[in-house]
Amino acid sequence: MIHSKSISRPVVIGLRLTGIWPDTSYEIIARCIWVAIIMPAQVFQYRYIMKNVSSGNLADVIESASTSLPYTVLLFKLISFWIKRGIFKNMLVGMYYDWINSSADKANVDVMTNKAELAYRCSYSIFGVYIISVFMYAGVFLQFIRQDQDDFNITSRQLLMKMDLPFAYYESPVYQYVFLVQFLQLLAVGIGMAILNALIITLIFHVGGQIEMLHEALESISIKDEKHGSLRNVIKSLINRHYRIIFNSEYIESLFSYIALVQLLCNTVVMCGIGFLIIVAINSHGDVGIVVKIVLFYIAIMLEAFVFSYAGEYLSSKSLSISTSAYGSSWYLLEPRNRRVVILLMIRSQRRLTITAGKFMDLSMFGFASVSLIFVTI
Repeated sequence: MIHSKSISRPVVIGLRLTGIWPDTSYEIIARCIWVAIIMPAQVFQYRYIMKNVSSGNLADVIESASTSLPYTVLLFKLISFWIKRGIFKNMLVGMYYDWINSSADKANVDVMTNKAELAYRCSYSIFGVYIISVFMYAGVFLQFIRQDQDDFNITSRQLLMKMDLPFAYYESPVYQYVFLVQFLQLLAVGIGMAILNALIITLIFHVGGQIEMLHEALESISIKDEKHGSLRNVIKSLINRHYRIIFNSEYIESLFSYIALVQLLCNTVVMCGIGFLIIVAINSHGDVGIVVKIVLFYIAIMLEAFVFSYAGEYLSSKSLSISTSAYGSSWYLLEPRNRRVVILLMIRSQRRLTITAGKFMDLSMFGFASVSLIFVTI
């Protein structure tokens, strides 16, 4: 399979292990493994929720729902990518040829390399945040389990992730085995989220690099090229590059639009639930461990919301800058036929390239601030 230098090795490995990377020999096996990891956990999680809804334990229902929804969202993301693997493959091929076409110009190679390095750093940071959050969540859980050992009742043992299991899990060593399986499930889900969040940042930075290269090409338009007869080829390459930028942004929109919608809805519900639980814990002077665990989940949820919002904002602002760069070039000194082409490019680039949440709203930092405000107002 064609490989792009823009995507870091951990993300490529993750995409292969999740069955998203096209033309992988074991992609069917990988998909079955991920379904086997998430689906049983989801069944037992929602059984627990339904059981507690009937018992009227609202705080417990909200806590378990807040920790179950991220599993559901990840499964939706994976299925969405598996269905749209053809679109993802087309974008990977386009990224590969973008690198080939840029290799003849050192300035273009520098731009592409800088964006790739930035994407690498962001990818490693995202992986680090999710992995640390999982270990801290498990660590806080174990710490409060130890503190409760004085009035310990074996039948009241809590699970790391609240589930209604069809067997007596509180006996040793079954309890330890269940804890280990749940921890590995949680770690796999966290890594899966990190892979897809790192992927969208990588794709957006790649498109941003292409836009910066278009800026440099527009600024280098010269009447000398027109006199030598080479300007027509330069303008043709500009139009082709802008065309590829539009196509890449449409691929990203197709891949992430409905994922972003589900993510936004999930984040809103989870943040409302988290706010409610924090208020209940503070007013009742109850379990501080619940608050600490929920805050760790809140950090991971907010990171996902920030990544999608930043990606949409970055793409929009970069796409609008094409028109400014074209207007600042020497287009007005060109011959009428060449001038008209540049003017058409300016007009087309005034239409923002965006990522939407299911075609309902554009992803932006303003939207992220609005979602964050929900948590603050609670």
